[in-house]
Amino acid sequence: MVISSDRQPAVGFIFVTLVLIVLGFGIIIPVLPGLVTEFEGGSTAEGAHSFGWLVGSFALMQFIAAPVLGALSDQYGRRRIILIALGGSAVDYLLMGFAPSLGWLFVARIIAGLTAGALATCNAYVADVTPPEKRAQGFGLLGAAFGLGFAIGPAIGGFLGGINLRLPFFLAAGCVGFNWLYGAWVLPESLPLANRRKFEWRRANPVGALLNLRRLHGIGGLAGVHFLFMTGHTMLQSIWVLYMGYRFGWSPGQVGISLMVVGVASAIVQMRLVGPILQRTGEKTGLVLGLLWTAIVFVLYGVAPQGWMIYVLVCLGTLGGITGPAAQALITRRVPADEQGAVQGSFGSLASLAGVFGPPLAAWSFGACIAPGTRVQLPGVAFFEAALLCLAALVLALRTLGAPPAAAPAPARV
Repeated sequence: MVISSDRQPAVGFIFVTLVLIVLGFGIIIPVLPGLVTEFEGGSTAEGAHSFGWLVGSFALMQFIAAPVLGALSDQYGRRRIILIALGGSAVDYLLMGFAPSLGWLFVARIIAGLTAGALATCNAYVADVTPPEKRAQGFGLLGAAFGLGFAIGPAIGGFLGGINLRLPFFLAAGCVGFNWLYGAWVLPESLPLANRRKFEWRRANPVGALLNLRRLHGIGGLAGVHFLFMTGHTMLQSIWVLYMGYRFGWSPGQVGISLMVVGVASAIVQMRLVGPILQRTGEKTGLVLGLLWTAIVFVLYGVAPQGWMIYVLVCLGTLGGITGPAAQALITRRVPADEQGAVQGSFGSLASLAGVFGPPLAAWSFGACIAPGTRVQLPGVAFFEAALLCLAALVLALRTLGAPPAAAPAPARV
């Protein structure tokens, strides 16, 4: 499909794409754990275990496919990969909406995982169209898009889930379908032909892609930070609905409202505060402060005795949103222009690998600590584990950022 040559690539285009991606994803968050629990006969503990496996299966497929899609985007452009990812998401949501059994949910999530390259490709798009000194601000805008979509999606999904658990899946499919049309007709390509790189399997297989990161100075350490941080966040995301329902008796609608608050607060922080904070602290200090603050808030989530406190902690916790843009800016500064897609695909693969381990660990820990007959009832155990991972990421970040710098790669042409 031909895009008009007078339509110049810009962060604004990918902002709209990401808002629509997250909107569809956010719509199903309040209801998917409930649907899994329904297939498990209504048992929260059993539902938690199955939900952990479900999220893990998606992440495993994404781990395998993300570097392939990232490397393909370096050769064929970002726009085509985004369209492939959106098509997979549409199939996923429709299959889940019609699923007659738990097995069909796994089929849908596997398909979605194999085509889930949109987020990493969006990061590469930003790296294509922004100079190195402005990338933290650009990634902050993507964070704002994530927050905006998250502000709307879960609230809608929670409301519709109160009517029927399957309605949100069909609405999510509609959002993704509209997004595909936007990508096909409006979104311009961001990667110039001069910055393209031929596809190579050694960079595209997940293990080889991760080992390839060692070539770039400081990227290996930042990859470890990213993995630990994302593992902690996947634990939080996977257990949120089940934990709030069990601990405070929240309905899907109430969970949706809480996630809407997360989205609004995140959007405000990413759009208004990330740039000024990182300009004042610098990207390295911002990364350290973000990891420390996130660990503290995770612990507070696990010990909060009343539901209203969660809203306060959500607003405070979003200040840790400086972590992602700071890390992404540090990463892209150390990567040549013709490898941005592959490296972002590798980091997307790392995030997927985090999703393989994080959600099952959180779900199993939660299920074990609330099961009948358990000596110590500790529903917040997953939040404490996530905090420990963030502290481990903090230690690794301090070691990595303290290493002597190497020569910077050639800046990307924009």
